[in-house]
Amino acid sequence: MTSEAFVWIWLPDATEPVICGKLQEDAGELRFFYGKSYLQRSDAISLDLRELPLESGVFRPRVGEMHGVIRDAAPDAWGRRVLLYRLEQDNTTELDYLLNAGSDRIGAMGIQKSSDHCRIQETQTATLDQLVEAAELIENGQPLPNSLADALVHGSSVGGARPKALLYDNQSSWIAKFSSGTDQYPVVRSELAAMWLAGQCNIQVPAVRVVESMGKDVLLVERFDRIRSETGPKRRFMISGLTALQLHETESLLASYLDLAGFIRRYAKDAGRDNSQLFRRMMFNILIGNNDDHARNHSFFWDGTRYELTPAYDICPMLRSGLTANQAMIVGKQGRSSTLKNALSEAGLFGLTKEHAIFVKNELIDKIETHWAEASLYAGLTKVQSDLLRRATILSPGIFY
Repeated sequence: MTSEAFVWIWLPDATEPVICGKLQEDAGELRFFYGKSYLQRSDAISLDLRELPLESGVFRPRVGEMHGVIRDAAPDAWGRRVLLYRLEQDNTTELDYLLNAGSDRIGAMGIQKSSDHCRIQETQTATLDQLVEAAELIENGQPLPNSLADALVHGSSVGGARPKALLYDNQSSWIAKFSSGTDQYPVVRSELAAMWLAGQCNIQVPAVRVVESMGKDVLLVERFDRIRSETGPKRRFMISGLTALQLHETESLLASYLDLAGFIRRYAKDAGRDNSQLFRRMMFNILIGNNDDHARNHSFFWDGTRYELTPAYDICPMLRSGLTANQAMIVGKQGRSSTLKNALSEAGLFGLTKEHAIFVKNELIDKIETHWAEASLYAGLTKVQSDLLRRATILSPGIFY
């Protein structure tokens, strides 16, 4: 059984990784320590400003199997499903997941068996049709050719529970998000509509588009943790909102927009800008009925000095059966309650006056009312589908209570 792994990192503006440190499994716990050669580098950065400061010694996770920043480099539900399918072994450990999740994981870390060479794979290994077919086979528990399994494993560190894979073209890297056989409404096109609409609401979002493959919709989201340059591709280090809050997966219900605002005030490169943007995103999520806004659906770039809020992602209206709903994170004085009153109740913690917060709320309502039909048309939703979302979740009457 594997008991150790080596952590590599792409430093800011670097096109090649360097060895950073080592993970050592001990009684189910992954302990980390920096390598001596890394600590001697003048350009070395810590992996986590608070939990893994740039110093010698063995670091143990506060709770759970590993530090949050290491968990950010591991696969989530879909990736684990792919790896379990591919590895065909019993007693798969967290270290197994980390080592087998491919070399092009989110952010700027690599987890490798070797301390001498970092194996990098950043080429197209399968067509989009083949990836859609492979994802469907896994969803249905059907046999999968090794070549297609390898292609899905390559992108298995991309987070989330829905089927997805990685795609490349000459200029950009993309996350391909597939339709699922369990979808009860056009989730892929609804997400495209919401992401486009978010852009109209002055929320920073990556490039997104929908293509069809094998008769199914596929959402392509341009990766913002990759930078193409004349000297080669660069990677941007990221941490999840859950890691920013120093919470374990089992503590996710404790996650709070208010605490994220506090993290931004203390550690962000531009706290005013990022907190204003975070408040706008929180309000937008409530207004369009996106209550899958958990802490892993928020992220921060890290350059070794300060943090910066990344573009928004995974924004999708979700059908609701009644007027009341809850967000995935705490919003205000009424906890996770999805109401505008709750969202406005702690606006001061985001650095906003009451008057400005109300202005943002009214601006967003106006833009959503004005542009929802256009967003639906852009995403290719039918009138029936668009009207269903408008009645069921977009500007739901329950949020105005």
